[in-house]
This record gives sequence, C-alpha cells and structure tokens, in this order.
Amino acid sequence: MPTAVALTAALGLALSGCGTAATQAGRDADSRASAGAGGGHGGAVRGAVRRLAAQGDAPGAAVLIRRAGGGTRFVASGVADVRTGRRIHRSDHFRAGSLTKTVIATVTLRLAAQGRLGLDDTLEEHLPGLVRGRGNDGRNITMRQLLNHTSGLFDYTEDPVLARQLSAAADGTRTPTSLVRTALTHRPYFAPGTKWRYSNTNYVLLGMVVQRVTGRSYAEQARREVLGPLRLHGTSFPGTRTTLPAPHGRAYTRESRTPDSGVRGDGARRDVTDLNPSYAGAAGELVSTLDDLSHLLSGLLRGTVVPRAELRQMRNTSASDGQYGMGLFPVRLSCGVTLWGHNGEINGSYALAVATPDGRHTLAYRLNSTAASGLAAETSLLEAEFCPPR
Repeated sequence: MPTAVALTAALGLALSGCGTAATQAGRDADSRASAGAGGGHGGAVRGAVRRLAAQGDAPGAAVLIRRAGGGTRFVASGVADVRTGRRIHRSDHFRAGSLTKTVIATVTLRLAAQGRLGLDDTLEEHLPGLVRGRGNDGRNITMRQLLNHTSGLFDYTEDPVLARQLSAAADGTRTPTSLVRTALTHRPYFAPGTKWRYSNTNYVLLGMVVQRVTGRSYAEQARREVLGPLRLHGTSFPGTRTTLPAPHGRAYTRESRTPDSGVRGDGARRDVTDLNPSYAGAAGELVSTLDDLSHLLSGLLRGTVVPRAELRQMRNTSASDGQYGMGLFPVRLSCGVTLWGHNGEINGSYALAVATPDGRHTLAYRLNSTAASGLAAETSLLEAEFCPPR
C-alpha cells in the first residue's frame, strides 16, 4: 500500500493523499449486496466492507466493483443516516476529497498534449510574481513538479493559523490566492525537484494555471475535458455551495483536540454534511458517486481522455521513489498485482478508487466519516477482489 500522508486542518477538515495508518478493531455492521457477476469472493468482500466501517469508525461503508464484460457488484454495510437509519444507496453523492487531483492532473496533461502548456514551463511563466518570498520562487518550480509533488512547497493545510481560522468560521469562503499566500508564509520543505512530499498547495496552483491558460475556471475546463466526455453526470465541483446534490446520505466526524489548532471536543460524532469546500479547491472539492469514480479510473487508464504519452507520465513514479505519479499512485498488493488510482479524505468522507492498469477492472469504495487511510480492511478488500485464489 502507498505511503501515508494525512493532511489535516481544524475541526477535522482534511484533504488526504496516498496513505497508510494504524487501525483498530471495532464493531461489526449489517451488510447487504446487490447481485452481480463482479469478481472477488463474495463473503470476503462483504466481510471487508463490514470491517471498513468498523475500523474507520464510520456509520456506513459501500463498495462498487466493475469488470469489463463481467458485470457489477455493489455491497454496502451500515447506514447513511444515523438518525433515520437510511441505508447507503449506490447512487448517493459524497465528497471525494483528493480524488479531485486525478481530474486536475488529467486536465493539465490534456492541455500539455494540446501544446497549450509544457510540463517544464515554470510557475513564473503562467502566474508571474505569485510564488515569491521565504525561499519560495516560482521561477524554479515547473508544472511537472506541481503534478508529481516535488515542488517542495509547504502544504497550506498544515498551517496552524489557518486551522484556527477554519475552526472559528468553518463555512467561510477561501480563495485559491489566499490559500497559496498561506503556504508562502512558510519556507519550502526542500529545493524544487530534490525530494518528494505531498502538498495540496501544488494542485491549488495547478487550478490557477488552468484558468490562466484557458480563460475558464478549472471546474469548467474539467467539465469540458473530462466529466463531459466520460459522462460523469453525478460528479461536480461545488465551489462555495455547502450542500450535496440529491440523493445523498449524511457525513460524520468526531471532534477532538488537535495539538496545533487547539480545537477541543468530547469525541462525540457530529454531522458535517454541509460545508463550504472552497478551502479545498482544486486540491479536493470534488463531489462524486461510486459509479462515476469507477468510470473515471476506467476511462483514464484506457486512454480515453489523455493520449498514451501523457498517461505514461501520469504513471511515472521515478521522481517519488515509486510513491506517486501525476494524479495517480500505485497500490501494490501482496500477490504481485499493481493497481492505479487515488484516495481522498475531506471532513466527513473517505474514498478510494483503483483499477487494473488496463482500466478493465475497477473498485471504488467510500466511508461516510472522516477516517485515516490505510485501514487493514482496505488491504483485505483489494486483495479479495484483485488477487486470484490460491
């Protein structure tokens, strides 16, 4: 499994990238499955989904599995709403967090394929004068380094001042420029291109570059270049809209004290369904469905939305010592199978979408609670589905 990077601000407002984390055992939950011809061992998949809800301290979990020519399988455990007992539906919308990066990387690489920008263009060429100060210099940072997280730029979600501000006004609007300026109050982690470290600041900047190059917002460009062609009708960029599209369940988190933010809580579960995702922006604001995430990975890896040369760039992990490409990371299973995809965490939601390299076999799952990535049941689920029986 990929290396952990859990990125957190106040009140559990989080954007996560590739990750593993310690897990703990918990309660079991009811399960149900809609029949289908999808692969994997049914009992092992159902058991892993139940454990995901328990280990992730989530009221519910759901997985959608697709095999080209082999049908679809949907399995859900627990509830979408703890007050009403409503079950999780396959068509439910939810916040997909850093899976937004997969879409933004795809848009950026399409622009590169069209000759509208170059991967070795510097930030200064597209956003002159923006990234300067405290050792940060956009003249030395390239599009390639933003895409593969080798820019060295500080992750704005780790800023303690921003965490306190979000705690005081969690539904306030944040502009991309303000998020970048927060990052620039800190020195870079390292010189551009010398190391790898996941940073949400990189993709906020890519969203700004897309707008500068095209004259359209990254959301509109993504609708034209990715969501439309792949018919991802359940996927959207909410901007500052606080509500989820129907149908949807609820999203939950537990409030607790964090050392940097000073947020205090009693550990009670809170409903955080409605929130202003502008603090996430191009790094994590996406709303989607399990079906759409499955189609996104399948279409991308089949070469439907980016040319093969750019797809190879997305899966080139040489700059990160095998950890991350461009909007995709590898998930290596014990049986020797390597999957490609991304995960995402935002307040009240965790999701993972992966596929085989040819895009013909996909798995997308979600929890309706803020949860650390890398749960043991996540590995069990993936291996039950993608590792052939011995």
